[in-house]
Amino acid sequence: MPKHSELMPVSEALAKIMANASCKLATETIPLQQAFGRVLAEDIVARVNVPPADNSAMDGYALRMTDLSHDLIPISQRIAAGQEPMPLQDHTCARIFTGAEVPAGADLVVMQEEVELLDDGIRIIGEHTKGAFIRRTGQDVQIGQEVLAKGSLLSPRHMGVLASIGVAEIRVYQPLKVATLTTGSELVKPGNQLQTGQIYNSNSYQLAGLLAQLGMQLIDWGSIGDDPELTRKAMAKAAEQGDIVITTGGVSVGEEDYVKATVAELGQLSVWKLAIKPGKPLAFGHVAKTPFFGLPGNPASVLVTFMAIVKPYLLAMQGVTSPYDVSMPAQLINPPSQASKRQEYLRARIVGQEKGILQVEAMQNQNSGILSAAMHSDGLAVVPVGICGDEARNIQFLPFS
Repeated sequence: MPKHSELMPVSEALAKIMANASCKLATETIPLQQAFGRVLAEDIVARVNVPPADNSAMDGYALRMTDLSHDLIPISQRIAAGQEPMPLQDHTCARIFTGAEVPAGADLVVMQEEVELLDDGIRIIGEHTKGAFIRRTGQDVQIGQEVLAKGSLLSPRHMGVLASIGVAEIRVYQPLKVATLTTGSELVKPGNQLQTGQIYNSNSYQLAGLLAQLGMQLIDWGSIGDDPELTRKAMAKAAEQGDIVITTGGVSVGEEDYVKATVAELGQLSVWKLAIKPGKPLAFGHVAKTPFFGLPGNPASVLVTFMAIVKPYLLAMQGVTSPYDVSMPAQLINPPSQASKRQEYLRARIVGQEKGILQVEAMQNQNSGILSAAMHSDGLAVVPVGICGDEARNIQFLPFS
């Protein structure tokens, strides 16, 4: 852990924290319909071709290239999707519809808009190429192909592909259990009347949403006042019930900040005070043997540190093999005028695109206590240490979704 006066660079802190991340969760088999947001616990290999046979990409007529020049091509069969075709008779065509299997012997499909209907058949209009408008067997997925790897975080598009190869059930990791605890005698649950010196507890609800977005199980210990004994008891119980503990507040150096001291008493602190803005007091360690994150109390700092540091760790603990969010290059149209000694995460909104590069604008108020700016933002503009002005225009953008 850095000395009291030193701040650990974000990259160094993240590397040290991620070195502790390994999935030890049990697995379960669930219906594919319930797979959204779950993490795959096995490789998926295709047992069928997609499509399973050559099929038509258009409504039209299936025929042989050698018959294109004929003035009249009789129609010998009609094939709708789901019907088994007969082999194509010599010098004839088949009326065919989108998704229908192409008959044996046909080597192209001509769309109906390029066909002239005659009394006894059709005449082809225009030039055509062999294989046109035929989706080939296995064009999408082939038998024996690895479709998805163990550790994939499943989205609707993954579910669609798995269904297309006939998968009905999958083996996934059980959801990570995350115990959360907010600290601060000033915090009041929404719905109650505020008294002098009190504020509503937004961090508890923000964390609940962030964890739900990751498909993890929330164990909400609510809020406790600034009391060392209450803090110790609550954190000890949270560590017993959760796979990981996340707290907000109490990790600074104030006289009423008891979380950091409690972690040192019940376990150990490995990381504290990062060169990150906002969110400097972030802490990481263990309560007994349970991993622990102590986030600052300011709500914007909670959002930033969760996105930048906590989220990749949680995903790795959940079994995701590529837990880092994919940031993207962007241009910051209003870069900071002064350089910072800490890596900055500016709440920013997307305002356009220029030559394929996102254009983002940092929100005017970046105060760590102002959460509403995040509501109007699309993500975080990451400004490295020590740069400003034009040098800080080309940055990485970390989207919220």
